[in-house]
Amino acid sequence: MTILDSRPPAGRPTSLLNVIFPFVGVLSFSELFFIKEPLDVTVIRKEAAILDCQARGEAPIDVRWLKSGVQIAENERVYLLSNGSLFISEVESRRGDKSDEGFYQCLAQNKYGAILSQKAHLTIASISSFSVQPTSIVATEGSVARFSCKIVAHPPPIITWEFNRVTLPLATERITVLPSGVLQIQGVQQADAGNYRCIATNISSRRRSTEATLTVTPGVLASSLFRPRIIASPQNISVSLHQTAILECMATGNPRPIISWSRADSKPIDVYNTKVLGNGNLIITDIKPQHGGVYLCRATTPGTRNYTMASANVTVLAPPSLVEWPESLTRPRAGTARFVCHAEGNPTPRITWLKNGEKVHSNGRIKMYNSKLVINQIIPEDDAIYQCQAENEQGSVLTMARLIVVMSEDRPSAPRNIRADTVSSSAILLAWERPLYNSDKVIAYSVHYMKAEGLNNEEYQIVIGNDTTRYIIDDLEPAHNYTFYVVAYMPMGASRMSDNVFQHTLEDVPLRAPELSLTSRSPTDIQVSWQPLPDKLSRGRVCSYRLSYRTSSDSAVSQIELPGEKTQHLLENLQPDTIYLLRIVAATSVGWGEQSAWTSHRTPKASVPLAPELHLESLNCTTILVRWQLAPRNSASVRGYKLFYHEESQPESTPVQFHASDNKHTIGGLDPRKKYHVKILAYNVVGDGYQADQTISTPGCVSVRDRLVPPPPPPHNVYAKTNSSTAVFLHWGRPAFTSSHTVNYTVRCNPVGLQNASLVLYLQTSEQSLHVRDLEPNTKYEFAVRLHLDQLSSPWSPVVYQSTFPKAPMRPPSNIKVTLIEEDTALVSWKLPDELNVPVTRYTILYASRNDWIAGEWQVMEREGTITMALLENLKPGQVYFVKVSASNDMGDGPFSHAVELTVQEDLPLAFSDSFYHLDQKSMTGISVGVCIALICIIICAFIIICRGKNRYLVSLSIVTMSHINSILSIYQTNKRNFPSVLQNTRLDASSYQHGTTVLTYEEELSPNQPTNLQTLLGRPGDTEGSSNSEGSHATGDSGRYSHDETELTNLSSGPSSHLASPTAEDGTESDCSSCAEELNELSEENQSKQKAKESMNAGSCRHEAQSRV
Repeated sequence: MTILDSRPPAGRPTSLLNVIFPFVGVLSFSELFFIKEPLDVTVIRKEAAILDCQARGEAPIDVRWLKSGVQIAENERVYLLSNGSLFISEVESRRGDKSDEGFYQCLAQNKYGAILSQKAHLTIASISSFSVQPTSIVATEGSVARFSCKIVAHPPPIITWEFNRVTLPLATERITVLPSGVLQIQGVQQADAGNYRCIATNISSRRRSTEATLTVTPGVLASSLFRPRIIASPQNISVSLHQTAILECMATGNPRPIISWSRADSKPIDVYNTKVLGNGNLIITDIKPQHGGVYLCRATTPGTRNYTMASANVTVLAPPSLVEWPESLTRPRAGTARFVCHAEGNPTPRITWLKNGEKVHSNGRIKMYNSKLVINQIIPEDDAIYQCQAENEQGSVLTMARLIVVMSEDRPSAPRNIRADTVSSSAILLAWERPLYNSDKVIAYSVHYMKAEGLNNEEYQIVIGNDTTRYIIDDLEPAHNYTFYVVAYMPMGASRMSDNVFQHTLEDVPLRAPELSLTSRSPTDIQVSWQPLPDKLSRGRVCSYRLSYRTSSDSAVSQIELPGEKTQHLLENLQPDTIYLLRIVAATSVGWGEQSAWTSHRTPKASVPLAPELHLESLNCTTILVRWQLAPRNSASVRGYKLFYHEESQPESTPVQFHASDNKHTIGGLDPRKKYHVKILAYNVVGDGYQADQTISTPGCVSVRDRLVPPPPPPHNVYAKTNSSTAVFLHWGRPAFTSSHTVNYTVRCNPVGLQNASLVLYLQTSEQSLHVRDLEPNTKYEFAVRLHLDQLSSPWSPVVYQSTFPKAPMRPPSNIKVTLIEEDTALVSWKLPDELNVPVTRYTILYASRNDWIAGEWQVMEREGTITMALLENLKPGQVYFVKVSASNDMGDGPFSHAVELTVQEDLPLAFSDSFYHLDQKSMTGISVGVCIALICIIICAFIIICRGKNRYLVSLSIVTMSHINSILSIYQTNKRNFPSVLQNTRLDASSYQHGTTVLTYEEELSPNQPTNLQTLLGRPGDTEGSSNSEGSHATGDSGRYSHDETELTNLSSGPSSHLASPTAEDGTESDCSSCAEELNELSEENQSKQKAKESMNAGSCRHEAQSRV
C-alpha cells in the first residue's frame, strides 16, 4: 500500500537557513491526504468494478481520475461515486484505448494543492492457449516419468492433471503435481501406462491440453547399477516478495538416488519457510530478500560417494519501500528548498517528483539529481504540495511534503559586482559588494556553487555572516569549472540571486599512482598494464607516466617515460627466472605525483613448463577428482607432473608424481566438510615449472531422507505485545482442523539479525498464549509458533516482530572530567554509561561549592541525551566545587556518578609595588648559586685569617676584607638588575613563581646614615635575612611604580629593616683591586713581606669573585 507520511527521517540535520529564519520548520501535514487509495483488481469481462479513493482535508476537495496519465471523462458506464471512488458498470476488453484495462490513479485537490494516489492496475481475467503441451514418453518400469505444461493466465491458473480423463490427486506416495504445471511419477508401474492431460483453471475459463501417452516397458535387472542422473534440473527464477518459489529437481539412477539441497554461499537454508515436495522439489513460501541466492540440487547414490549436481539462481523481486521521506518546509521568497527521497527495491526504483499531481521538470531554478529535488530562487508559484513517487515493475509508493513560500516586500536588492579568483587547485576566492538597497538590514549571505560542466550537478550552499563580503570556497576539485552566485538575507526574506560568475580551479599533481598488473608472455619480457586514474585522483589531465624497474639484487633503477594516453607497456630483453621490481608514477602539467609501491614479478625460466590448467571436482564427501592439462602456449618439454595437496592449516604433503601422459587423479580418504589446497606443476630436466593451485571444500555426507508426511497447518493470528523491558506476551489461534488428540506448541524467539543459531530460544506450551521472559532490553525480537500433533509438526507461522522496552540506566556516565577553561568557567565532559542497549534521553548535572555541598544545596543542569558536555559558569575563585552526573531515559533515572572535585584558584596577591621582570629559571638558579658561593668563600677566608692572625695585622686584615666587600659590591653594581630578583626568589614561596610568568622585584638605595665597614657585614648575620623579607618590606609602605619595560627600573628607598648597603656607581669605581694596592704601600717596611702575601690573597679573591659573577 502507499505510504503517505510527511515526517522527517530520524537524524536529519537542520537546514542552515533554519538558523537564520526562526519560523522555518516541519509542518504537521493535515491540509490534504488520502484515507483510502485504489488497489490492483482483476475482474471478468462485462462485470462491474470499483476503484476506491477517499481524500480528507479542508473542503472543498475536488477528485478526478486518470488512466495512464490522462483524465477520464465520465459517462453512463464510467462515473464517480459520492465518496470519490470510480465505478465501471461493465468492464470492456476491446482493443486499443477503448479497453478498460490499464493503470488508474486518483487526483485530489483543494486550495493548498493537489495530490496523486498510487497506481492501481485493472486487469481483465483471461487465459490463453497452452504454450507448452505435454508430450508422450516411454519409461522403464521402476524408473521415473515426467510431464509438463505451461500456460499464461490472469489471475494465475490452478493446474491439475487427468489420467485417462480421471483427475489425479495433487500428491501421493509416488505422484507429485507441482503448481508450475509439472507432473512427476516415481517408481513407474505398468498400471501407470495411459493418457495424461493438463487442466488449467481460473475465474475466466478452463482449458485442457492435448493428451500425452505414457508407455511402460519392462524394467532391467536389479543388479544393473548406474550412476544418478538429473533429468529435470532447477531453473533460474525471479519471484515477487511474499510469493512462492518452486525449484524442481528430479533424478534417476539405480539404486534410486537421494536428493539434497544446499546453498552455494554455504548459508543455511531457511527451514521455517522451506519444505520438500515429492521426492526432491524445493518449495520456498513467503519468500523474502534473504532467500535470494544460488541453490544446489545434489542427487547421490545411497551408500556411495557418487553424485551429480545442478544449480539455479533465485532472484527476489521487491516493490519500492521508502527509507527517507521529504519534509515539509517553509521558505522565504528567493530562498532555496531541498527535498530528499530515498527508496529501496528490486529492481532499483525510479524516483519521480510531482508538483500538485503533475511531473516536475528540471530547469534553471529547479534541479533533480540522485534522489533530491532542489528549488532555487523560490517564487510564489512554488508554493505547492510535492510528492515523491518511487516505482518499479513490482509496484509504486508515494510520499508528500508541502512547500510554503513566505512573502516579504521589504527585502534587499541582490549583491553586486560578484568576482571569483582562483587561489589554488581546490580553492576559489569569491568577492562581492553589498546590495544597493536595504543593505543595512542584511543579516547573512548565502554562497551557492556547483560544477559548470555536465547535467544534474549538485548545488552546494554556504551561509556566512554579514560582516564580510569575501569568502574562500576550499573544497573544490582540481581542473574543473564552477559557477557561483550570492543571495543576501534579512529576517523576513531574501534578495534575488546575484549574477552568475564562472571560474576554474588549477591543476594539481596526481593524488595517487595507478595500480599495476604484471604478466609475462615469455621468459624475457613483462607486460605492464594499468587503468587510467579517475578525475578525483588525477586532479587534472595526466600528460605522462614514468615507469621504473630494477632487479631485486641490483640497486640501479631503469626508467621509461610514457605518454599520458598509454595504459600498457611491454618490457623486453629481460633476464629469465629473475625477480623484477616495478613501480609507476603519473604527472600532470603541474608536476609528478606520488610513486606507487614496488611490485615484484618473476620472469619464467627459459625452458621450464608453464603452469598447467587445473580443474577440481568433489565426487563425494571424502573424494576429490583432479584433472589438468598443459597451458596452450607452453613450449617447454614436460617430463612429468607433481601433485601436492593438504588440508587447510596443515603442513603440505609429499608430492605425488605422474607421467607426462597422465591428466587426472582421484584423491580419496578425505574428511567431510573440510577445505583442501591442491597444487600441481610440470617439470623437466631443467627443473620444476610454474605451479597452479586451487582450493576446494568437501561436502558433508548425507543420510537417507525420511519419508515426507503432509504436516498440519500452522497456528494463525500470532499477536505480540511488550509487557516490560524483559518480557513479551504472545497469543495465537489454533488452526481449523478436527482432531481429538492433544495439541502442543513450540515458540521460537530470537533477536532480529541473529547469526548464531545456538542462541535461538525454543519454548514449549500447551496453551495458546505465553509470557516470554528474560529477554534483553531495548531489543527487537522475532517470534514464530508451530504446533505438534501426534508425531507431526506444522510449518512455522508467519514471523511477528516486537521490541522490548528499554530499561532505566543502572550505571552512571563514565569518564567524567572537569576542566577549568577560564577564571570562572569549567567544562564538564562525560561518556555514555557502560551498558549495552540502554538509551539515554537526558543527563542531569549537579554541582556545588564545598559550603553548599555541606548544606545540601546543589545547582542542577540538564542536557539532552545526545550532548555529553556542559559549561559551569560564574564559579567563585578560591572555592572547591563538587560535580556529579547521572543518565536518564523514559523508564527512569540512573544513579549519580562519584563527585569529582574542581579547585578554582584565587588570584595571587602582589608582593611589591615595583616593576615586572621576565626571568627564566636557569638564570635565577645560576645567579643564586654564584652569589652564595662568593659569600661562603669570603666568610671562610675571614674566619681563617682572624683565627691565625695577630693584633698587628688587624688593620691589614680590615683592608683586605674591605677589598673583598668592595669587589662584591662592584659585581652587584654591574648586575643590580638581576641581583634583587635573586634575593626575592629566595624570599617568595615556591608557588609564587612559574616559568614564563611576570615576577615583582625591588631595589634598595644606600642610606647616608648606614655603616659600610666589615663589622656591619659580618657582625650581624641575621640582617641579611631581615632585608630579604618581602612581607616586612611591604609592611613599611614601600612605594614605586609598575613597568613592563626592564629599562625603566628605578631605585626605591628601603624600609628600616633593610641593612644591606647598595653602593653607588662612584663607590664601585673606588673599590677595585688597584685601591687595595695603594693602601698596602703605606704599611711599614717591616711588614712588607707579610703584606705581599696578603695582597696575593686579595688578588686571588678578586679573581674568584669575578669568576663567580660570570
